[in-house]
Amino acid sequence: MGRLTTHVLDTMSGVPAAGIAIELWRDAAGDWEHVATVTTNEDGRSDAPLLGPGDMAAGRYELRFRAGDYLRGRGAPLSDPPFLDVIPVRFAIADASASYHVPLLLSPFGYSTYRGS
Repeated sequence: MGRLTTHVLDTMSGVPAAGIAIELWRDAAGDWEHVATVTTNEDGRSDAPLLGPGDMAAGRYELRFRAGDYLRGRGAPLSDPPFLDVIPVRFAIADASASYHVPLLLSPFGYSTYRGS
């Protein structure tokens, strides 16, 4: 019963990143197609998986985190244009029956990600 989930932690403030928009895109033979857009809740997570068991498929994907909008709204010290604006994270799903969790740890001048559980 595979699924794709994410969450965002604001490491500048030490809190979950509530209200950040995240887009999911799928590589369709070289053309990127939009799959879903979600906004994180108070826990920094989407209310439902980005892909559920019926939607999971092997392939290449990209999450686009709208970090600039979020950081600007939090009053972070940003340059104009901001150093980080839209953060793309490309990854692959090899096993559609597995669960994939792709979190983002975010600050105004850096980020990290990993495959979580």
